Amino acid sequence: MTVLNVSDGKVDAILNYFTVDGNVSSNVKDTLKSFLLKLTENVSCTGKRSRERSLEEALQILLKIPKEELLSLPTAALHQLVQLLLALQIEAVTTSSVCHKLDQMVQVLVEINRSVVFEEVQQCLRNVLHQEQVLSLQDIQLACMFMEDSSVGREALKEECKTLLRQVAKMIPVVMSDEVAQNGLLCYQTVKLCLQVFQVLPGQVAPLVCSKDGEKTSVRDILEFLMNVILGEISSRDTRLLSGTAVAMVITAVTDVQCAQSAAWSLLQITNTGPWRLTVGELQVDCRPRGQDGVDRLAISRGLLSCCRKDVLVSRHGNQGTCFLLDGLFPLISALCEEKLDCHYYVFQVFTIWLKRVKECLREIWDITGAPLDSELQQHLTQIIWSNAESPLDGLAELAHSAFCLFIEIYEKDCQHFGNTEKKLYDELLHRIAEMPWQSKAKYSPLSAILPYTGTNKVLKLYHALPSHILKCLSMNHLSPCASEVYKCLLQEQKRELIINASQEAPPTDQDLADQWAHQWQPKVLEAMTSEVTLLQKNASCHLLPSTLRTYPGAFNTLLLALDPTVPGHLHTWACVMSAQRSISGHSLWGMNSTDSLKTLRLALSSLDDSVRLAALNLLCCSPKTKEAPSQVEYSALRDFIPLNLNSESSPFRQHLQAALRKFLVRIRESSMASIIKGHKRKTGHCKEEEAVLMQGIEFVGWLAQLALVYLTPDSSYQRKKTGLLLLSAVLDTCTDTWNPDRKKGQPPANMSTLINWAKDRGKWDFFSKSNMLILIGCLEDSTNEIRELSAELLLRFFPPSLPDDITAVLFSRAERLLQSPRVQEAQMGALMFKLLLQKADGVSEQGEKQSIRLIRFLLNKLKHHFLTAKSDMLQAARTTPIHGIVSALQRGLMEVPGVLGESLNHSVAVDIVCLLEKITLLLLGVLYGDQDTEDKEVPPSFCDMGNAISSLIGQHAVEGARLDEDTDENVLLSEEHSLVLTCCWVSLKEIGIFLGFLVERIQTLPWRMTVGELKRASKLFKDIILKCRHWGAVEGCCIGFTKFCRTLLSSSNPEVRDIPALILQQGLFVLQSPRSTSVTRRAAGLPMLILGVLAAEDSSKSRPLLAHTINTLLDIARAPLPQDWDQTLDLPQVCAGHILQALVKGSSLGVAVLQHTPAVTILSLTLLSSPCWAMRNAALQLYSSLCTRMLGQHPAGEEGSTHSGMSSPSFFNLYPALQPFLQEALESAAKDLLDSTVLLHPSLYPVLTLLAKLQPGAEEQTRALSEFLPPLFLLAASPVYGVRVMSSRALVAMIPPSRCLATVLHLVEKLPESPDVSCCHNRLHGQLLQIKAILTRALKTNIQSSLSEVVERFESRLWLALSSQRCLLVRMAYVDVVELLRGHCSGAFLTHLSSVLLQEIHRTPNILEVGFASFQQSAVNFLCEDPKWACQVWQNLSNGSTVVRLSLVKRAAEGCGWRGTVLQQVMLRALQANLKEALFHQNVEYREAFLKALVEVTSPEEDSLGPSHPTSPGFDEAYLQGCVEDVFEDLEMGRGGPGFISMALCAVSVLLYQSIDLCLLERWCKLLEKHRCPEAPEALRSACARSLFLCAVSVVTRSLTESPVFKEISIRLISTGVYLLQDESPEVRAKAAMFASLLFSSRQPDAPQRCFYMQVNQALLSLLNLLLEEFWDTRGALYTLVCHLPDCDLNVILQDVKETVCRSLYERDEVNVFAEPSVMSECLLPYLLRLTKRYPESSTLAEDLELWGQNIVSTVRKNLTICLKFQLGDVLNPDWLSLLTEPRFHAALSGLFTRAIVLLQLLKECDNIRPLIDPLSLSTDLQDLYGRFIHNGALFPQAFIDALNFT
Repeated sequence: MTVLNVSDGKVDAILNYFTVDGNVSSNVKDTLKSFLLKLTENVSCTGKRSRERSLEEALQILLKIPKEELLSLPTAALHQLVQLLLALQIEAVTTSSVCHKLDQMVQVLVEINRSVVFEEVQQCLRNVLHQEQVLSLQDIQLACMFMEDSSVGREALKEECKTLLRQVAKMIPVVMSDEVAQNGLLCYQTVKLCLQVFQVLPGQVAPLVCSKDGEKTSVRDILEFLMNVILGEISSRDTRLLSGTAVAMVITAVTDVQCAQSAAWSLLQITNTGPWRLTVGELQVDCRPRGQDGVDRLAISRGLLSCCRKDVLVSRHGNQGTCFLLDGLFPLISALCEEKLDCHYYVFQVFTIWLKRVKECLREIWDITGAPLDSELQQHLTQIIWSNAESPLDGLAELAHSAFCLFIEIYEKDCQHFGNTEKKLYDELLHRIAEMPWQSKAKYSPLSAILPYTGTNKVLKLYHALPSHILKCLSMNHLSPCASEVYKCLLQEQKRELIINASQEAPPTDQDLADQWAHQWQPKVLEAMTSEVTLLQKNASCHLLPSTLRTYPGAFNTLLLALDPTVPGHLHTWACVMSAQRSISGHSLWGMNSTDSLKTLRLALSSLDDSVRLAALNLLCCSPKTKEAPSQVEYSALRDFIPLNLNSESSPFRQHLQAALRKFLVRIRESSMASIIKGHKRKTGHCKEEEAVLMQGIEFVGWLAQLALVYLTPDSSYQRKKTGLLLLSAVLDTCTDTWNPDRKKGQPPANMSTLINWAKDRGKWDFFSKSNMLILIGCLEDSTNEIRELSAELLLRFFPPSLPDDITAVLFSRAERLLQSPRVQEAQMGALMFKLLLQKADGVSEQGEKQSIRLIRFLLNKLKHHFLTAKSDMLQAARTTPIHGIVSALQRGLMEVPGVLGESLNHSVAVDIVCLLEKITLLLLGVLYGDQDTEDKEVPPSFCDMGNAISSLIGQHAVEGARLDEDTDENVLLSEEHSLVLTCCWVSLKEIGIFLGFLVERIQTLPWRMTVGELKRASKLFKDIILKCRHWGAVEGCCIGFTKFCRTLLSSSNPEVRDIPALILQQGLFVLQSPRSTSVTRRAAGLPMLILGVLAAEDSSKSRPLLAHTINTLLDIARAPLPQDWDQTLDLPQVCAGHILQALVKGSSLGVAVLQHTPAVTILSLTLLSSPCWAMRNAALQLYSSLCTRMLGQHPAGEEGSTHSGMSSPSFFNLYPALQPFLQEALESAAKDLLDSTVLLHPSLYPVLTLLAKLQPGAEEQTRALSEFLPPLFLLAASPVYGVRVMSSRALVAMIPPSRCLATVLHLVEKLPESPDVSCCHNRLHGQLLQIKAILTRALKTNIQSSLSEVVERFESRLWLALSSQRCLLVRMAYVDVVELLRGHCSGAFLTHLSSVLLQEIHRTPNILEVGFASFQQSAVNFLCEDPKWACQVWQNLSNGSTVVRLSLVKRAAEGCGWRGTVLQQVMLRALQANLKEALFHQNVEYREAFLKALVEVTSPEEDSLGPSHPTSPGFDEAYLQGCVEDVFEDLEMGRGGPGFISMALCAVSVLLYQSIDLCLLERWCKLLEKHRCPEAPEALRSACARSLFLCAVSVVTRSLTESPVFKEISIRLISTGVYLLQDESPEVRAKAAMFASLLFSSRQPDAPQRCFYMQVNQALLSLLNLLLEEFWDTRGALYTLVCHLPDCDLNVILQDVKETVCRSLYERDEVNVFAEPSVMSECLLPYLLRLTKRYPESSTLAEDLELWGQNIVSTVRKNLTICLKFQLGDVLNPDWLSLLTEPRFHAALSGLFTRAIVLLQLLKECDNIRPLIDPLSLSTDLQDLYGRFIHNGALFPQAFIDALNFT
C-alpha cells in the first residue's frame, strides 16, 4: 500500500470519484462529501482537542449513512476510503485518542466489507515488516498503534507475529549501540512494542518460548535485551519499569503452569550481586548486574505482581511449604521499602499492588499455609504502612491509605475464615491512632478504613477526643479532606447501626435518625459553622453539612430550628444549610410559603461579611438541575446584588462570584434552549408566558454583559475591572458558540446557534460590536498585568479573527509608541498589543507577504535600530528607544502566537537574532562595568561600581546637573538619568534571558536546528548575564529562560548538545573553587542560580546524576578546612558552597529530589556552625533554616502562628534515620559538658533543639523508642543559656510517650526543692519549671484522663518558689505560669495565698535593681486579672501602681476580653476616668496611647449592640471630664504625638462626647474628622475617623432627628464624612464606616433588634444617601454634601495632557486612593441629585442652594459640552479618541459633566430663574447627541444615566 499524504490532493480525488459515480445516491454523496471535508479539516487543525472534535463530527456524519447505502459503494471506492483513514492514522501515530477515533471509523467500514479493510491493513503492515532496513521509530509506533487501537490490525499482526519479533530482535543491537537511543524514545517504544506483543498475542508467543527449535532465537534475544535494560544498561527509569512488565508478561504467556512458576522463582535471582541465569521455558538468558540501584528489583517485582496469574503467585518453591507471594516477593519488596530510594513512590505503589494480589489470592494462600497470617507479618505490614503515611512525597499518603484499606480487608477475611473473634489488631490500631497528635494527617485515613469493622461506639470510646479533633482539622486545609471523610464514615456507620439495632416492626423515621444525630453531633457542627475561624466555617459548610444532610435528611429541619439569623454566624449557617438542601433535594426553596426565607435571603445578600453574601449567592444560583429555569425571585435578587458587589477587595470572592454566575448562566442557557426546542416541536410555537420567560433570561444575559462592559473604564478600580472581566468571560463562555480547544469540559452545546439566533432576531446579544471591542482594547493599557492579559484573552477567543483596518492601524501606532517608553509597564502594554496584532493578523499585505512576517521583521529592524542608538548614546536610548520592550514583544510574538515562529524564522535569521542579542548583552554589561571589554571580567561590578560607571556615562553626555561634584556631598538618591539607564540595562538583560531560552526551546522542535557552536555561544550569553549582572530580578528572570535552554539541550539526541549543560555546571563549580581577589556577595551572586538552572532541567524520571554530583562536590568544598591566611573581606569557596546548597534546598524546581541528600547536608550545616568564620556560620544557619522547612514542610494554611509542624518525631527519624545518632550525640555532648561544669560553646545546640521542638509526639511504642533523647534533654534544663532552657523544654515534649506525660511531670515536680533551705541551682529550677509547663500544656490539650490531684498537691507544697524567699524572679514567674495552667485544679486557699502575695508584689518598689522585675510584675498582673475578684482590687489601686503595672493593666483592658457586662467593667471605668487627667500628661507615650485605647474599649458598647450601654460613674465631676476633653482636643488640634496616639485620642474624645450637647465641642470634633478623613492621611487616622463615627456620630445624628434639630448641619457633615470613608482605600476603614451606616439604619427601624445587622459597604453608602434625602434634604448644605463627591469635569487640561506623548519620568505617580471610582460615584449620586432637584418647590433653603449651584455650573457645562461636540467620532477610529478612551481622568470628567448636565436639565424644568442662562432644549439635544456618539465609540454609560436621559 502507498501511504497517502492527506494534503496531496487525494481527498479531492476521492470526492471526484464519488461525484461521478452514478451508482451512489445524491444524499450519500453529500454526506460523504461532508465526511471527507471534516477529515480534511482535521488535518489542518493544530490542537489535539480541535482534531478530536473534528473527528468526532466526522464519525457522527459517517454513522448517519445507512449501511445499505454504504454496501452499495464500489469496492475500489472502499479501498480508497480505507487508505485515507489509514493514512490519517499513520500521520497521528503518536496521538492515541486521534487514532482511536479513526479506528472507530474503520470499524464502521469493517462491518461493510471486512476483507477490504483487512487487505489494506495487512498490506500496510507488510510494507513495514518486510523491508530490509531496520525498523525506524515511526515503524515501531505504527505497530504499537495497530496493537492498541485497531482490532483489524491485531488480527493482521497475528499472522506476522514471527516476522515482527525477528524485526525487533534485528533492531536491538542498533538501539543498544547508541546512548541517545538507549535513553530516548526509541528504546522505550521498542520495549513497549515487546510488551504489547506478549500481552496481545500470547497464543503466538507461547510456542516460541517453549520451542526447542531455532525459532526461539528472536524471543531469546528480546528477553536478553529486556533483562539488560532492567539490570541498568540504560538509565531511563520508565523504560526499565516497562521492561519488568514485559518480562513478566513473557512468563504469563507460558501455558505450562509448572514452567511459568519456575520462571517466576527464577526471576527472584534479581537480588544476586553476581552473574546468574534466567530460565523461562526453553529460553535461557545470562544476566550480569551492573550495580544494584533498586530499580531492577522494583521493575521485576512490579511486573510479576501486575501480570502473573494466581497459580504463579501462590506457587511453592520445590517441596518446601513456601508461597511465592509471601516468601518470594514480600522480602524483596519490604527491603525496597526500607531503602528509601529516590523512586520510593513506585516502591510503595508496588507494595500496595502486593497487598491487592494477596487479597485476591487469600483462599489459595490459606490452602498452602493452613494457618492465619503470621502476627509477625501483620506487624511488619503495619510498620511499613505507618512509616510511609507521613512521608512528604506527593501521592504517598494516598497510597498509604489504599494500602491500609487493603490490609484491613485481608485481616478481616483472615479472622472470619479462621474464626478469630477477638481481633486484637483493631484495638492496637485504634490505640495507636488515638495516641497520635491530631495534627498528623496519617491518623485519619486509617481511621476511616477501620470504622466499618470496629463500629462507632468502640472508636468513640477509645478515641473520645475525635469530634473535637475533627473540628480542629477543619481549620486547616491540608487536614480538612481526611477529617471530613472520617466524619462522613462515622455518620454512615452510625446510621447503619441505628437501623440494624432498631425494631423491625417500627423502623426509625428520617426524623428519628436526625434526632439521634443531633444529640451527638449538632452542637459540634453548629460550633464549626458559626466559628469566627474562616477556614473552619468554610470547610464545615463544604464538607460536614452535605454529608450530614445526605445521610440524615431530617437534619435539615433540626438545623433550621436551631438557627437565629440575628445571632452572629447563624446567617451564614442558614444560607449554607439552605444551599446544601437545595443541591441535595433538587427542589427550589422559593415556594408560596417562603416569605420568611426570602426575607432572610435578602438580609444575607446585603451582609457586610463576604462569606455570608457568597453563601446566599450560591443558594440563588446553584441547582442540581441545569435545565431548571431561574425564578423571578432569583432574577430580581441578582439584579440588585451584582452591581453592589463588583468592587470587592477579596480575590476569592470575585472567583466565587464568577463561578456562581456561570452556573446561573448555564441554567438560563439550558432552560432557554429546552424551551426553544420544545416550541419548535409545536405547530403553534411558544405561548406568551413561555415567550416572556425566555425573554427574561435573554435580557438578563444581555444586562449582565453590558454591566460588565460599562465598568471597564480606566477610572474604575482594579477590583471592579477584574470582576467585570470575569463576568464578561462567564457570559461569553456560556452564551456564545465559541469552541475552546484548550478545555475538555464546558464547551458550548452543538445547537447553541439556535439560541443565539433567537436572541439576535430580537435585537439582543450584540456582544462583539466595535464599541465593545474598543472597551477591551482600552483595557490593554491598564496598569495591572491581570487586566491586560484577561482583556487580550477575551479579544482573542471570542471576537472576530481579524481586527478592522482602522483599529489595526491605530493599535499598531500605539503599540509602537509604548514599546519606546522607558517605563517597563508601558513597554509590556506595547508587547501585548503586538502579540494581539499577530494573533489577529489575517491575510497578506499588498506586497504578497504575510502580515505576521511583516510584523516580526518590523520588530527585528526596530531592535537593531534601538541597539545602534544605545551604542551611540546610551542615555538617549534609555529615554526614547529602550531595548526591553522590543525584546519582550519579540518573545511574546514568536513564542506565544502559534505558527509565527516557523513562518518568520529560518536558520540564518535565528543566528542573526542570537548574534544581535549577544551584542546587546555585551553592550549592556559594558555599561554596568563602565568598560566595554567585559570578556575577561569574571567578577560582577558592585552596585557602587555600577553607579560610578553610569555617572561617568551621564557626565560624558553632558547632562545638566548629572555630573557629581567631587567637592560636594554624595547624593544617596539616584537621579532620573541613573534610574533610566539602570532600568534599561537590568530589564533588558532579564528579557533577553527569557527570550533566548524560549527561542532555543522552540527552534529545536523545527525541521532545522541550531549547531553545537551556536548553542555554546548562547550558553555563554546566559552565563554572562547570570554571573555578571548582579541584579536579583534580572538574574532570576534570566534563569527562567536558562532552565528552558538547559532542559532543551538535555533532551537532545545529539550527545555534544547534551553535554553543554554539564559543561556549564563544571565551569560554575570551577568558578566556585577559584581563588577570588574581591568579594562578590555573601550569597554568591548569580552562581547559585546558574547551578540551580542546570539541575532543575534534569529529567525527574531519571536518576539525576548532575544533582548528585553537584551536591557531593559542594559538600566536599564546604567541608574543606579554611586556609590559614583566610581574609574576612574576600569570598571563600566554602561560604559560597553553603549558599549554593541553600539555593538548591530552597529551589521549588527541584522538588523532593533533594530530600535524599538532606541528612548529609543537615549534618554539614550544623557542623559548620562551629566555624571561626562569621560568613561561614551565617551561610550554615541560612542553609539549616531552609533544610528544616524542606524536611518538615511549610506551615499548613491556618497554622501560620504555630511553632510545631504536623510531623511526629518517630516519622521524622524514620524518614531521616541518619540524623538520629548525630542529633542525639550533639545533645549528649552539650549535656555532658554541662554536667562536668565545662564551659564550652555548642553553636549547633540551639538549632538542634529548635528542630526537635517543631516535632509532634508520636504513638506510644514508636515514641518510646526515642527515649535515649530524654536524659540529655533533662540535663539541659540547667543550661546557663535562657534560650536553650526554653527550647529544650519544648523539644522534650516530642520525645515523651503520651501515657508518660503525667508521670514525667510528677517526677519533675518531686525534684523541685520543698523549701528554700535546700541548695539548688536557679538555672536548673527555671529549666525544670519550663519543662513542667511545656509537658502540662501538651497533656491538657490532649484531654488527659488521669487525675492531676497528686501533681497539684506536690506542686502546691512548693509555693515558696513564688514567694520573696525565692530570689530569682524568672523562677517565680515560671512557677506562676504553671499555676495558671493548673488554676482549675488548685485549692482555693492556695490560690488566695498566692494571689495576695502577687498583689503585694505588684505594689512593691524594689530598693535595688532586680533583673526581670518588670516581667514578673506583668506576669503577676495577668495572673490576678484572670480572677474578677482580684482584678477589681488591682484596678482600684491603679493610681498607686508602677508604670509597668499600669501599662500591663490598660493593655489587658484594651484587649476587651472577659469583663464586658460584669462588675469589673464598672470598676475599670471608674479607675480609668479617675486617672484620665494624669494619663494625658504622662511622659510615657506608650502608656498614654494604651490608656486611651483602654478607655475607648471599656466605655464604648459592643460593636453589634444598638443601645448606648455606656457604664456611668455616679456623682462623677462633669467639669473634670470637660477639662479632660479640652486637653485631648488640644493634643489633637496641635497634632501632638504620632498617628497611633492621635487616632486613639480621636476615638477617646468621641466616646467622651457621646452624650454631649455642646455645639462648639461637636463642631471642633467634626472639623477633626473632616481633616483626617482625606486619602492623604495615615490609615490609622482614617480608621479612627470611621470608628469615631461609630462611637459618637450615631448619637449625634439620631438626636438631630428627634430632640436636637440644631445638630442637623453637623449631622449632614458627619454623613458626608461617612460617604468619604466608604470609598476609602482600606477595607478596614470601609468596614467601620459601614458599621456606622448600619447602626444609623437600625436605630431608625420601628422594631429595632437587640443586635445590629451590618450592611455591605455599597449598601451602606446607599443607606446614608437615602437618610440624607429623607431626613436632611431641606437642611442648608445638603446639596453641597452630594455635589462635593462629584469629579471635576474640566476637559481642557485633560486634552492637553493626552497630547503630550513624551515620557517625562520613569515611574508614574499612583493615585492617592486607588479604590476611589469617580464615574461610579457619579452614577450613584445622579438619582439622588435628581430627587433633590425635584423637591425644589418644597423648600426655600433648598431652592436657594440649587439656584446658586445652577448659576455657577452653567458656563462649565456649556464649555465642556462644546468640547465634546468637537470630537471627531465617525466610522473610522481616530488615534486621539483611543488616547482619550485610555485616560482615566477623561472618563471621570465625562461622568461628572453628564451628571451635572442632567441635573441642570432637571433644574431648568423646576426653576425659571436660570433658564435665560442656557436653553433647555439645546442642552437636551446636545446630551442625546453625545450619548449616541459615545456609546458607539467605546464610551458606555451606566443604566442610571440612560434612565435619566430618557426621563429628562
